[in-house]
Amino acid sequence: MRMRRLTGGLLLLVGIVGCTVGPNYRMPDVRVPATWSEVSQNGATTQPHHIAQWWKAFNDPGLDSLIAQAVQSNLDLRLAEARVRESRALGGVAAADLWPTINVSGSYARNRRSENVLPAQIGSVNGSTATGAAPPGKLEQDLFQSGFDASWEIDLFGGVRRSIEAADADLAASVEDLRDVLVTLLSEVARNYVEVRGFQRRIAIAQDNIQSQQETLELTRARFDAGLTSQLDVVQAASQLATTQAQVPTLEASLKQGIHRLGVLLGLAPGALLSELSQATPIPPAPPEVPVGLPADLLRRRPDVRRAERQVAAATARIGVAVADLFPKLSLTASLGLQSNLLADLPLGSSRFWSVGPTLSWPIFDAGRIRANIQVQNAREEQRLTQYEQAVLTSLEDVENALVAYSREQTRRSRLIEAVEANQRAVELANALYTRGLGDFLHVLESQRALFASQSDLVQSETTVSSNVVALYKALGGGWQSD
Repeated sequence: MRMRRLTGGLLLLVGIVGCTVGPNYRMPDVRVPATWSEVSQNGATTQPHHIAQWWKAFNDPGLDSLIAQAVQSNLDLRLAEARVRESRALGGVAAADLWPTINVSGSYARNRRSENVLPAQIGSVNGSTATGAAPPGKLEQDLFQSGFDASWEIDLFGGVRRSIEAADADLAASVEDLRDVLVTLLSEVARNYVEVRGFQRRIAIAQDNIQSQQETLELTRARFDAGLTSQLDVVQAASQLATTQAQVPTLEASLKQGIHRLGVLLGLAPGALLSELSQATPIPPAPPEVPVGLPADLLRRRPDVRRAERQVAAATARIGVAVADLFPKLSLTASLGLQSNLLADLPLGSSRFWSVGPTLSWPIFDAGRIRANIQVQNAREEQRLTQYEQAVLTSLEDVENALVAYSREQTRRSRLIEAVEANQRAVELANALYTRGLGDFLHVLESQRALFASQSDLVQSETTVSSNVVALYKALGGGWQSD
C-alpha cells in the first residue's frame, strides 16, 4: 500500500521548529519524496513505534548484555559526554556576562622618591611657586590600599542575550552529537555481533560438509580398492575435501576479528570477549515486522538532523552578536576602598576613597571590521543551512536504501532456502545412484559443491537480513529515548 503525499506535513513541522530559534532563522524548503517506496512491503510498516531499545526485538540475551556493557564503557561515548559537559560550562560563561562583576583587591607598596626630581609644588612664597632643591623630608614611604571594584555592561542591544542563545544551541547540538554517537555505537555492536554469529554458523556448515566429504572420500577409496571405480574419483574427492578445509581458517580469522572489534567497542582489550563468545549460538533472527513510521518522524528522531538544525540556530544567534557590535556599549563602574601611608590609619574613615559613574563607548571607525564580521557570520549561517538540508536529504536516502536492502535480501533468502532444500535432495540422489553404480561420481561432487555453496550463501543472507534490520533502525534514528 502506497502512502499519501507527506510534503505539506513535513514542511509544517520544519516551520514550527524554525519559529523557536529567533527572527533571523530561515529553515530550508526541504523536498520530501511522496512515498516510502518499500513501506508496507516485506514486513515494513508505517505504524507508530517505539525504538528506544530496538535491539530487544532480536530477543538475544547475549546482544542485550553487550549493548549494556558498551553504553557503560565505550570510549567514544565518554568523549561525547565530555563535550556535552564542556558545552554546558561554556553556556554558563556566556550567561555570566548578563551580571555585574565585582573584584576585591588589596595591595601594599613601598616607594622611594628621587632626590633629583622636584615635587610638583613644594610651597608658596608670596603667591608664587618656589623651585630649587627638594625639600627635606622622607624620601621613602609606604602605601596600603584595599577595596573593591564593580562593573556592569548593560545589554542594551541584545548582544549578550544572543550569545546565550548561541551557547544554548551549541549545548543542544552537543547533546545530539552524543545521541548520534550512541546510535552509531549500538548499531555497530549489533552488526558485529550478528556477523560473529554468522561466521560461527558458516564454520559449523563447513565442518559438516568436511565430514560428509570425508565419508565420500572413504567410500570412493573403498570402491577403488574393490575395482569398482577409477583413481580419478579418489583424487577428485580428495581435492574437493581439501578445498572445503581451506575455507575454514579464513572464516576463523574473520570470526576472531569480529570478536576483537566487539571488545574494542566495549572499551576492553581486543581478546577480552573470546571466551564469552566462543560458544556458538544462532544468528539473531530479524523481527517479523519493522515499524518505520512516517518520513516526517525523521526530523524528530535522527540525531544528525536535530544537530544540524541546532547548529543553524547557533549560527543565526551569532549574527545578532555581531550586529550588536555596531551600537554603543553602556557600562556602570564603581570603586570603593581605603588608602593610607600607615597601616594603622587604614581603617579610619579619612582613608576612604570612592568613584562611580557610567561609561559609554561607541566604535566610530574600525576600518570595516564589524561589518566584515557580520558578513562572516551570515556566510556561516548559510553553510549551516546547506548542511541542514543535506542532513535531511541524507536521512531520507538512508532509510530508502535500508528499506530496499532489507526487502530484497528477504526475497533472496527465500530463494536460497529453496535452493538448499533442492541441493540437499540432489546430494542424496547422487550418492544413492553412485553407491549402486548407476551414476557418475562427477554428479556427486557437483551436488556436494552446490549444497555447500548454497548453505553458505543462506547463512550469509540470514546474517545480511539481520544486519539490514540494524542498518534500518540506525537510519530511523533508533537507540535513544524520543523527546
